[in-house]
Amino acid sequence: MIDQLQVSDFSHLDGHTLHIRFSPEVTLEARLIEVSTVHGNTPLERHPFHLILQTQQKDEYYQQAIYTLIHPEKGDLHLFMVPLGNDGNGMRYEIVFS
Repeated sequence: MIDQLQVSDFSHLDGHTLHIRFSPEVTLEARLIEVSTVHGNTPLERHPFHLILQTQQKDEYYQQAIYTLIHPEKGDLHLFMVPLGNDGNGMRYEIVFS
């Protein structure tokens, strides 16, 4: 399923609030602040793309790992997320689809 996701599955959600489940006890709101294609070669039919989500976390963050992004149409997506740091508005996490 994940290898079939396209940038179009997320582009209409840009600016919307989604949810990330970091553990069974912790689910945080996360605003989708960037959806963009990435230039590169891939054997897949889709073009690589990435997402940046922002939580309201200020001083803490979750280490890079697989967490669950709850997509309003696709359901629970288990994706590798990398913390990018706090930009003053909250903690940013990146997901890359290559």
